[in-house]
Amino acid sequence: MAATFDTMPTTIGMKLDAMIAEIDNLSSTQLYGVIVAATVVLCVVLLGTGHSNLDLQHSNNNDPLLKKQPAVAPSGNIKQPRWHIFKWINYLAVAAFLWSVCTFCLNASQYLHHEESQGVLVKFLLGWSVFLLYFFGFFGVSLIHEDIPKEEAGAASSAANRLSSVSQSNKTKTVETSSKNKALHEPAACTPVCSDPSSFKVSSSVPSNIKELADEDVADLVLKNKVKDHELEKRLDPFRAVTVRRMTANRKLASVLPQNKPNVLDKLPATPSLDYSKVHGANCEIVVGYVPLPVGLVGPLSLNNETVYVPMATTEGCLVASTNRGAKAITQGGGAQARIVRDGITRAPCVRMESAMGAADLKVWCEQPENFARLKQAFEGTTSFGKLQACHPTVAGKNVYLRLVCFSGDAMGMNMVSKGSLAVIETLQKEFPSLQLVALSGNMCTDKKAAATNWLQGRGKSVVVEATIPKDVVRTTLKTTVAALVHTNMHKNLIGSAMAGSLGGFNAHASNIVTAVFLATGQDPAQNVESSNCITLMEETDEGDLWISCTMPSIEVGTVGGGTSLEAQAACLEAIGCKGGGATPGENAKKLATVVAAATMAGELSLLAALAANTLVQAHMTHNRKSNKK
Repeated sequence: MAATFDTMPTTIGMKLDAMIAEIDNLSSTQLYGVIVAATVVLCVVLLGTGHSNLDLQHSNNNDPLLKKQPAVAPSGNIKQPRWHIFKWINYLAVAAFLWSVCTFCLNASQYLHHEESQGVLVKFLLGWSVFLLYFFGFFGVSLIHEDIPKEEAGAASSAANRLSSVSQSNKTKTVETSSKNKALHEPAACTPVCSDPSSFKVSSSVPSNIKELADEDVADLVLKNKVKDHELEKRLDPFRAVTVRRMTANRKLASVLPQNKPNVLDKLPATPSLDYSKVHGANCEIVVGYVPLPVGLVGPLSLNNETVYVPMATTEGCLVASTNRGAKAITQGGGAQARIVRDGITRAPCVRMESAMGAADLKVWCEQPENFARLKQAFEGTTSFGKLQACHPTVAGKNVYLRLVCFSGDAMGMNMVSKGSLAVIETLQKEFPSLQLVALSGNMCTDKKAAATNWLQGRGKSVVVEATIPKDVVRTTLKTTVAALVHTNMHKNLIGSAMAGSLGGFNAHASNIVTAVFLATGQDPAQNVESSNCITLMEETDEGDLWISCTMPSIEVGTVGGGTSLEAQAACLEAIGCKGGGATPGENAKKLATVVAAATMAGELSLLAALAANTLVQAHMTHNRKSNKK
């Protein structure tokens, strides 16, 4: 039995028993030294695990325009702790801790076996407890330091994921074609948010010799986010600031436009100039000069899986800055999606018959498919691109208003549809000799006037655009909450507009953005009346994020003809990526309409946030007032 017992294999339990027996043989001093040493090693290891996300970001930010991951820049208005001081405090704490351990080990027998030393032992234990709490506290700071950037840019960190998911779930042919070979720009690292009081301050982290640098070097600093774009006037001077900003804008636009055109904005004048030969016979009569309007550039704005920049001509301070903040929030949330749901410019001639029964007969005749085919043939014989889509006759006594709906390609189409309407009238007069043309436009079109027919049946491009803004972006970029935005939108845009009897005006300030883009891109500014028809809706999602949409049934735009032929306006269209006729008829005009709608949604988002946070007046007092300098 003894031999058998000796040859039994050693088990894990037996090894543990032997290890415990060896520990029991250690003296109290040795055992305590082992425990303290293990604790010190553990603390050192834990304290060494912290790292800075900002360092990792800087190592990946070699390209100032396109980054693989969103970089989170620390706010220039928040003072950072002097971490080097804490480093020396840590060294001092570790040294004091080690000195106390050594002192205790050298006199352990005295402290442990003499009753009069019990008070000293308690002091040692209390001191070590404080040291350990301090060490573990800094380990917690290391963990929190890793999480801070995630909270400060919750949307920036999720924007890439949202952009990826959006691009996978919205693969229509138009989007796929337009998004190929185009880079997506990140949300603006700094934005003059206009309603955030902290944005009024000038950043202090700017090179002191910035005025001595060449324009190209300053532009590089802006592209690398080392100088804030909206601070250039304060850092340089207003004239040089425009020159530098044009350089940065040209480089940004070159990376998102086809053929990588390097100087898109060169034909947008920055000094007084106008080619009057292009104005004569096309845009204005009895010309005595021109009125210069400043043009701001909003963006990057992620729309239909591509990056766009939106030029806006305005004299209203804070408008461009506010719209830019909305564009930043939309892009941080993964971008907006827009769709054209109806496309057709209208003209409604007023004709008069001898009797009301004759007017009724004309209405019935026009609604017969074979008769409409005759009208369509006559209409389309006057144009290469125009296509008559529908004829909607409305009877009022002896009068008949023929609302003709025409697809006009990339032109806004008023001249096209008017010319075709005359051909339709001539065809009708052959069937109804008593028909008299009262007016080529009978006001049921309806052009440049608020009208329910445009609100319900549409005119030009009918667009719907939507986006989801994460709650973190609402808090950090828009400086408000999702609940406050939804509440403000309901009581202002919906209930308030209904109480006012508004027609198509269920929005905060759609006309502001529509008019500014129209002026910059050569559209008819008077058509902002119907083009600004818009209803803005907001909801809180199940995840607590903000869903926003703008429905605009009558955006009247074109990319050929009219003011689009002027060099400055053509440059702005080229900046958007829709100058001239598209590869397919109507492609560029449709893109411009979606850009107008998306920019409008950005403006709505920012203004409603300012109203919800009650910062609107302060913003306008800052950006819309000039000091009286003599």
